[in-house]
Amino acid sequence: MPQRRPRRHRLTDADGLRAEPSQRGRLLEVRDNLLDRIAEAQREGRRGEVEGLEISLAGAEEKLAQLDAARKPSVIHLGLPTFGQIAGRSTTL
Repeated sequence: MPQRRPRRHRLTDADGLRAEPSQRGRLLEVRDNLLDRIAEAQREGRRGEVEGLEISLAGAEEKLAQLDAARKPSVIHLGLPTFGQIAGRSTTL
């Protein structure tokens, strides 16, 4: 029986594209599906398919990591002027 080619997922294929935060749920579904398909392929001894699916899984996990990194707010301390800096200003007439 010929081996099936692994089905690629649109969300994990485009390496140069960023995943949209709204697609996080779908990306989790894709990852879970890939994990199930890898387990099935391993049980049935389809090593070539396992390798292809693992590549897709790595892509899905990378996209999830990108989304997680983008969600973490970075704090920028702008500082506040002190009273001396504000009151010390003078105008010349």
